[in-house]
Amino acid sequence: MKKYLAFFRIRFINGLQYRAAAYAGMATQFAWGFMEILVYTVFHDTAPAAFPMEMGQLTSYIWLRQALLGLFMSWYYDRELLDMITSGNVAYEMCRPADIYTMWFAKNLATRCSRAALRCVPIFLVAGFLPGRFRLYPPAGAGALAMFCVSVTAGVLITVGLSMFVYATAFYTVSPLGMRIVAVNIIEFMSGGIIPLPFFPDGVFRVMRLLPFAATESTPFLIYSGALRGGDAGAAVALQFMWLVLITAGGKLYLDSSLRRLVIQGG
Repeated sequence: MKKYLAFFRIRFINGLQYRAAAYAGMATQFAWGFMEILVYTVFHDTAPAAFPMEMGQLTSYIWLRQALLGLFMSWYYDRELLDMITSGNVAYEMCRPADIYTMWFAKNLATRCSRAALRCVPIFLVAGFLPGRFRLYPPAGAGALAMFCVSVTAGVLITVGLSMFVYATAFYTVSPLGMRIVAVNIIEFMSGGIIPLPFFPDGVFRVMRLLPFAATESTPFLIYSGALRGGDAGAAVALQFMWLVLITAGGKLYLDSSLRRLVIQGG
């Protein structure tokens, strides 16, 4: 376990060095957050009865997504790992006295955590003091905050687990670009990253909230905002852990199968 913690620590420290990129990202996320809130405000004022969430819940959802974007960005894939797979240099990884799945999982998790660490605190502080409808509201109580922390941890692990399927699939393709595009669009849309899932028709929403994509960011954000509470929130967190076990176990088996069939030519 110590070696995987070392991989995590090294990648996390390296990620903290890109502060200029973090500042630029924060500016973009503030602009995007304000734009989203303004758009939804127009819809809410036009037909408030048809709005599936309270406006305060929605603004909290939007700011949480912006603050924790580094954790849940579906488009992030480690270019270094993909290049190693396509070039055959993954052979060097196979020589390490470490489990490749756990090692890559730790590296990807560290990169996401470092990117979120540089951005989330300023966004939380500023958004928490904004006036009126633009404000990030606090959670309903200590219990909701605790459940949110558990849920967001499970959601990040599921996000990394889903990305590991893309890395494993790269062993079977000439270029991983096509698979990345498909994965990004599916995960981003079905996780509530573009439109919060409660805005979908009821029948569609009931199905989408059971899928692993909703277990990434939609569930923790809905718990924090109060749109998901009580027994429903507990059931959603339990569903997250079920998907976490299935995705990590399935991803490891898939990657191990890919490595066993791998043939590397060259010298």
